[in-house]
Amino acid sequence: MRCIKCGEKAIMELPRHNSAFCKPDYLEYFETQVERVIRRRRTFNRDDRILIGVSGGKDSLSLWHVLARMGYKTAGLHIHLGIGEYSSLSYEKTLRFSEQHGLTLFTVDLAGKYGMNVTELSRTLRRAPCSGCGLSKRYILNREAYERGFDALATGHNLDDETATLLGNILHWQIGHLARQSPVLPSTGEKLIKRVKPLYTLTERETAAYALLHGIDYILEECPNAWKAKSLLYKDALARIEAESPGAKQRFLTQFLEAAQARLQVGADDYVLRDCVRCGQPTTAELCAFCRMWQQATERAEKRKRYRETASGREMPTLQERF
Repeated sequence: MRCIKCGEKAIMELPRHNSAFCKPDYLEYFETQVERVIRRRRTFNRDDRILIGVSGGKDSLSLWHVLARMGYKTAGLHIHLGIGEYSSLSYEKTLRFSEQHGLTLFTVDLAGKYGMNVTELSRTLRRAPCSGCGLSKRYILNREAYERGFDALATGHNLDDETATLLGNILHWQIGHLARQSPVLPSTGEKLIKRVKPLYTLTERETAAYALLHGIDYILEECPNAWKAKSLLYKDALARIEAESPGAKQRFLTQFLEAAQARLQVGADDYVLRDCVRCGQPTTAELCAFCRMWQQATERAEKRKRYRETASGREMPTLQERF
């Protein structure tokens, strides 16, 4: 297997492009793909300040690495979710990366700032961890980007992530979500920061190769809550299709963005943004979803605490007394 550009021994084969690259040419290919997305999608310019959501995984660290190499003004934001050793290791990887490359890192501790970590929040609300986790991350990323004066918020979502999301939204016909699924979500208000996904044309395998070739030390373990996510099922199904028809995932997403999304926007939910009465962040209701969730969690936690305090000071009621 030879590099299609220089003829030297290739270290990375890309069946979907019917090509293979040596190390230098692969790294150039990767960075060219990112630069092409930035240019074609007009994600941001050289004067913009870009906040990158970094988890400690290969995608977010690779994104931070490539944007910093290209000379963009970047900083990272890591949210410590409190998911046991996984979160501690994720933070360590992120902090070490920022220190090694002289990059600015901001950190938000979920439990320290809001009173509960993801595990405690899930138990209190009696809902799947991914639900509260995802909502919290979206809210915090946007709020921190706005309050710190950034022009764009970048995340490391790759082609596999985007096609899995697309398939899930189609299977459930989430018209509103389909209409808004894009590598660039422009700001629709002063407090809603533009969200961009510069890696959306690159696969998870390609991003992992970039990280390994650059010696980026990222967390290998999957989130312990990930096994419950439907996205893994969708990724597996798409991977099987891709194996039989290289390039299928890219065509699936590209054709959706170019041919179908604009038509779906007609059926998208209409909404009017207003400021949340509690936190001031944009919402379509009086109280934003984040504040509603944390209000419910706090009330339930306080109710349980009062019950335990009351129960500890007297004998527990018998079954007959309860019913």
